[in-house]
Amino acid sequence: MTMKILICNAGSTSLKFKLWDMPALAVLAEGKVERVGSTDAIFHYLNGRFAIRQSNLSIPDYTAGIQMFLDALSATEGGAVASLREINAVGFKTVLAKGFYGVHELTEEVLDGMRAYFTVAPAHNGPYLEAIAVFEKLLPDAPRIGVFETAFHRTIPMARRVFPVPYEWYEKYGVMRMGYHGASHGYIAQRLAGRRRVISCHLGGSASICAILDGRSVDNSFGFSLQMGIPHASRTGDVDVYLVPFLLEQGLTLEEIYDGLGKNGGLKGISGTSGDIRDVDAAIRAGSGRAKLALDVLATHIIRYIGAYTMELGGLDAIAFTGGIGENYAPLRRMVLEAMAHMGMVIDDDANENGVGERRVSAPDSAIEAHVIPANEELMVVRSAYELINSK
Repeated sequence: MTMKILICNAGSTSLKFKLWDMPALAVLAEGKVERVGSTDAIFHYLNGRFAIRQSNLSIPDYTAGIQMFLDALSATEGGAVASLREINAVGFKTVLAKGFYGVHELTEEVLDGMRAYFTVAPAHNGPYLEAIAVFEKLLPDAPRIGVFETAFHRTIPMARRVFPVPYEWYEKYGVMRMGYHGASHGYIAQRLAGRRRVISCHLGGSASICAILDGRSVDNSFGFSLQMGIPHASRTGDVDVYLVPFLLEQGLTLEEIYDGLGKNGGLKGISGTSGDIRDVDAAIRAGSGRAKLALDVLATHIIRYIGAYTMELGGLDAIAFTGGIGENYAPLRRMVLEAMAHMGMVIDDDANENGVGERRVSAPDSAIEAHVIPANEELMVVRSAYELINSK
């Protein structure tokens, strides 16, 4: 069945769009709105050879940003559709909903599940709930499909999913390891389908490590929330939970502690930069010891998880780097791969330092393959949304 599916990726201050022709998997148009909520917003639109780039715009909210893209999509010049009625569905890379962990039409019941876990993923569920409501208003006839990031991780064994907390917390509140970045790690599993034991490293502003056995997730560094695991740009990752009562005793407020853990931690907290790896790298080049320490801490955590997951997998056939940092920052890849030398890892220096796009960055004689694979989460989302609609 032929249909046009629009995929929306909602961030805290950004919107990304791709309109797909399915099942041909052809991208008809794509767009991006940056700095939503400001008077200095930027709008990009691309449809074949027709492109728009506008800056210094006033885009006060998601409604304005989404409307701008839909207007460009159906414009007389450069439009990808004659009418917005041609859009058969809208898909979202949703994160978390209580009781709903796979691919679902976003009914009020599912949205209530997202609201129930708002405090677990406030930076993610908030923007998506807002964007979903806008599309319900602007495209009321197009079903809205949520492809939850937890979907790929439903195969993680219970022994790795349940936390060592009172079991009643799991039974009553659903407290367990959820696993996120499912679309990204699922794409890596597909790209490396011929390798049995794979570790996927999604490294970006939000970062996670995933152990994949025979194409299925068997562990993920995220926990109940997106706070756990390796350090992120501004979120801490793994820390001692008893920091909270200790810091309260020192006079910090709960809000200050939450800000430190979720907004001012990670690379940003250690380095004193914005947390953007480009800023961290510039600070390192300028001689900042704190910036170098931040990079060392990140590499150390990644290596720690790789070691643990290699044991869980019973060995390792391939490792993949994806996400903005994983794809573009060669020094971190080198630090990680050099730590694997005792496992037989041999780096292809030229491919790692100078290559572009999807490629192997391990030498032919390496005992373990190392790959750089650009993320393609939208592809996974549109496939899942298309399959759900066709199954009805």
